[in-house]
Amino acid sequence: MDNFKKPFILISNDDGYHANGIKTLVRFLKDKADLLVVAPESARSGFSCAFSATTPLRLKRRHNMGDVEVWSCNGTPVDCVKLALNQFCQNRQPDIIIGGINHGDNSTVNSHYSGTMGVAFEGCMKYIPSIAFSSCDYDTEADLSYLEKEVVKIVTKVCQEGLPKGVCLNVNFPKEHPFKGVRACRMTYGQWVNEIVEERHPRGYDYFWMVGEYRNDEPTAEDTDQWAVEHGYVAITPTTIDVTAHEFIDKVKEWEL
Repeated sequence: MDNFKKPFILISNDDGYHANGIKTLVRFLKDKADLLVVAPESARSGFSCAFSATTPLRLKRRHNMGDVEVWSCNGTPVDCVKLALNQFCQNRQPDIIIGGINHGDNSTVNSHYSGTMGVAFEGCMKYIPSIAFSSCDYDTEADLSYLEKEVVKIVTKVCQEGLPKGVCLNVNFPKEHPFKGVRACRMTYGQWVNEIVEERHPRGYDYFWMVGEYRNDEPTAEDTDQWAVEHGYVAITPTTIDVTAHEFIDKVKEWEL
């Protein structure tokens, strides 16, 4: 990155402002960019692009990470981005918005549920180049220092070249390292199965736990993000905000409705 004029990067996550992954990301980038952290006050995994329509939101100043200003919010990851842009970025819009580093895999359909991706989606919808970083190591205290080289390279490239309108990056790192390389991938088709566990409460009512097992529905497809991370590659999946099935528009026009 050009140290003469450092880029301004807004960082959030869905594991909470105190999480190891966000502290690690700040450590990677603090000498290369001007950073601001606005993140949930506690874990918000699975919140995707949810925002708080009926709950009053609060911002709380936290201890800095070195020289980096840190704020927490009682809302969702998307709330954090919206509030940060509204309250702290009136005079300088972020050059990049980053979600992560998440403790857990956000490849394949997980990207639709992920609060980490919610950060990137919200930034992308504001036309700001955005990246979500996730590690397949679910240990919340894992040493993620081995991700530094790839994180800095990807952030530097996006700073230099930007991203197309409506495109953000979903980046997933294998648990095992050293990595075999970096691959540009498509999202894997898969689904969560056996998702519901039913229990009986001692007070006489049923309740349910959301659990589940992920099933890869195309395990041999070598162009997918799941194949990449399972075989030791960093997976970069360019992800679009536009959910239109453009190739099906003409077919719908043919319907006699």
